[in-house]
Amino acid sequence: MFTTVRYFIKTSLAFLVLGILTGLYMSFVKYVFQTGYSQEMISAHTHVILVGSVMMMIMGVALWFFPRPEKDDKKYDPDLILVTYWMMTIATALRFVMQVLGSYYYITWVNVAIVVFSTLQVLAMILFFYSMWGRIRAVGSQYREAKGEKF
Repeated sequence: MFTTVRYFIKTSLAFLVLGILTGLYMSFVKYVFQTGYSQEMISAHTHVILVGSVMMMIMGVALWFFPRPEKDDKKYDPDLILVTYWMMTIATALRFVMQVLGSYYYITWVNVAIVVFSTLQVLAMILFFYSMWGRIRAVGSQYREAKGEKF
């Protein structure tokens, strides 16, 4: 497992822990302190788990397991993959912080920041899978399928 894959997977696990702790906080607020939390907190909790943890885990595992790029693959760029890692990590972390902040205070620039960081997340995912596109291919299985083998 090479370094960039480890970055994706370990960061995914860190976001999972952050999401679980956020959920625990929400449970205490609701059931122990018997106050409430806003929709923004629900969104922050859900988003850090689904995008921060699940999506980054998918990206890391895809980077690890997919076949190596072909020699003439012009789309795959390890430097671009690393850029998408940093874009996803920073945008996800800052979106989480902004949504938690937005759950306590209404500040216009916080709302704008959430949209900006969301856009960066989408852009990072598009760039990642654009770069990985050529690695999504059959490697040997097409011969077994041609002989009638079912998977």
